[in-house]
Amino acid sequence: MPLFVVLVNWTDQGLKNMKGTPIRVEDVHRIAAEVGGKVQIYYTLGQYDTVSILDVPDDKALIKYLSYIGSQGNARTKTLKAWTEDEAAKLLADLTEDKTSKILTEIEK
Repeated sequence: MPLFVVLVNWTDQGLKNMKGTPIRVEDVHRIAAEVGGKVQIYYTLGQYDTVSILDVPDDKALIKYLSYIGSQGNARTKTLKAWTEDEAAKLLADLTEDKTSKILTEIEK
């Protein structure tokens, strides 16, 4: 299944309702399961309040999941597509020197 990294910042509403976070986290896991996926949430220090690793079957499931998160008003998200090391190695194996040279030539035009 496709992997996504979801960077999360709490909104003012989310900060005001901090005590409800455990219940919201349960809802997030439930929604991920309902769209056929799973999520692992990490609380972080720094630019983002949490970072989630989301494993969902397709883009449609991703949109449903993110729409739910956004509609609650407690968090804003930024989403990155991610590949495992093995997946990336397979993708990169397709980039032969000839193909890479052709791509670079096209970019330079």
